Amino acid sequence: MSVTEAPATAPVAGARRQLMAGLLQRQGAAAVLVVVIIVSWLSFPRFGSADNLRDLALQSSFLAVIALGMTFVIITGGIDLSVGSVYALGGVLAAYGSQWGFLVALALPLAVCGLIGLINGILVARTGLAPFIVTLASLLFARGLLLAITSEGATTYKIKDGSAFLELGRGEIFGVGVPVYLAIVLFGLGGLLLRRTRFGQSLFATGGAEQSALLMGLPVARTKITVYTMSGLLAGFAGALTAAYLQSGVTVIGVGTELDAISVVVIGGTLLTGGAGTVIGTVIGVALRNVIQNIINQIGTLDSNYQSVVSGAFLLIVVVIQRWLARPRTHR
Repeated sequence: MSVTEAPATAPVAGARRQLMAGLLQRQGAAAVLVVVIIVSWLSFPRFGSADNLRDLALQSSFLAVIALGMTFVIITGGIDLSVGSVYALGGVLAAYGSQWGFLVALALPLAVCGLIGLINGILVARTGLAPFIVTLASLLFARGLLLAITSEGATTYKIKDGSAFLELGRGEIFGVGVPVYLAIVLFGLGGLLLRRTRFGQSLFATGGAEQSALLMGLPVARTKITVYTMSGLLAGFAGALTAAYLQSGVTVIGVGTELDAISVVVIGGTLLTGGAGTVIGTVIGVALRNVIQNIINQIGTLDSNYQSVVSGAFLLIVVVIQRWLARPRTHR
């Protein structure tokens, strides 16, 4: 090797190290997911069965739709605590509207839940109120409206057998539930919206430096209103899918779902402070959370009172491992 070749290799090696560190920072959750899947596949024979994987994908699709809306909200630096109650409300409204046909069953939850999201967005964007307070109030409002519609849970709205609306939740294409395909389409559109449009650029700019975005002339208020409306629409749509799958509007679902949605979005790499995030990261976060839950269910011997404790501890360990993988690496 000549003397002149040595200095040239140093920048190349440094660039490679920086590239590997960046990949680990972005793909920490994916690395943990791969490890968890391999261990589960080897430890539990039923985990890799076609039936279990189909069920896992179906159960993940409902949370994924909610988490997609949460991803957009968090990228702007906001938070939406209302999605769990809006999700449950959307399911009851869909079941109630199914007596008038498919279109009403789908349009009613979208209209009401989208309106709740729109009001959240207007209050956050136009009045300067904290998203935490605004969406907490919406959480209570949506849950109260849900209880009023169902007479505090005494009335259960059933979806009749043979209803076309049931195909939205119980239908299958090539053995895979329709909600899975709908979630894939929505995430594909979300990815394009986030990365290939001016609206996506406004999201990142708003979350990264709102004052700078305002000085640049970006529509910050309109962006916030849009993302909260989207969050309400997607939560209501997920509720409609769940109602179609369960064949009824269930009042007790959605409790704590907002925390699940926030956790999977953050695990997927979206910053709570805003300005950074991806939809594929959210997919990974949802998959990781549900694979862990699936493992706990397959163990079977664990008392139901401790399942949430173990699940929370497991997720905490996963986040710690992810942070360790993503930690900055120093080199001499």
